[in-house]
Amino acid sequence: MHSRDGALTAVGQSATILGCAGPVLGADEAAFFAATQPWGFILFARNIETPEQVRQLTRALRDAVGRDAPILIDQEGGRVQRMWPPHWRAWRPALDQVMEAGPAGAARSMYLRSRLIAAELRDVGIDVNCAPLADVARDKTHPFLKNRLYGFKPDAVVGVARAVAEGLLVGGVLPVLKHIPGHGDSTVDSHLDLPRVAAGRDALTSTDFAPFAALCDLPMGMTAHLVYDALDPDLPATFSPVMIALIREQIGFQGLLMTDDLSMGALPGPIGERATRAIAAGVDVILHCNGDMAEMEAVVTAAGGLSVLAVRRADAALAARGAPLPLDIAGAEAELDALLRGQVYV
Repeated sequence: MHSRDGALTAVGQSATILGCAGPVLGADEAAFFAATQPWGFILFARNIETPEQVRQLTRALRDAVGRDAPILIDQEGGRVQRMWPPHWRAWRPALDQVMEAGPAGAARSMYLRSRLIAAELRDVGIDVNCAPLADVARDKTHPFLKNRLYGFKPDAVVGVARAVAEGLLVGGVLPVLKHIPGHGDSTVDSHLDLPRVAAGRDALTSTDFAPFAALCDLPMGMTAHLVYDALDPDLPATFSPVMIALIREQIGFQGLLMTDDLSMGALPGPIGERATRAIAAGVDVILHCNGDMAEMEAVVTAAGGLSVLAVRRADAALAARGAPLPLDIAGAEAELDALLRGQVYV
């Protein structure tokens, strides 16, 4: 790992977070990253084999840009996790764990889970996790999303999401709040198509937007690729100046705002155009995940460098990336097991 001592600044860096093709960084990729200086990187299952291999990859990515760049992953648990046994723990879908722990134990159980996930991530050089999710579940929520969520009521979601974020932060991992301003009322998988939400402003404010407002102090957030008919019927939130202004002003989120993956089926148009539209709407950083070199070249060109405001937000996010506090792993596992069996841990 590169040293974390001293001030870091994002001036001169590309407004992008990029993936790479495989488990080993190629020479052409390293040269491209050195020249274009993405703000950060993201890893997927295609990049993960063994702990030592991941350590070598995270070192290589940081060496390519010559700094302690943030390295992200989606390690929610359940369907959305990139690191699996035999080297790492498997986790149940979040909603299943929350329901089993019950109202009294849900937040604590998810805090412990996040502490253990953070320990696994930091051990291999990963220091940002794309969680918590503050979307409010409904019976009709699309199955791809539903069991990843934390509850059906805004207050319950806030309590669990806050615990997840705190568990990550204490473990030295930055959380990414998603999917702003709320994906729970959607019945379409945005990986495949563009969802639309028909609810009115008042209903959205009291339900979907409320958890994000309560968590607006978190250092990083991710936009939702969906249309809110009552607010901007023409554009998905990622492309909508109206929705980005709502995220900043009504919800009050002032952290570093990144897109969800720009390659998802919800978004129209060529990949470079997508990046241009998101930056123009007010998003700080473009997330591009698939590692395709031609697409990355287009995205970097279109995204340009971080804006003055984005630099401030990026620097503030990295300032929150502290060293992990000590963790009694066996004790955390025992307490989590007790909570999920309805017992009191002593």
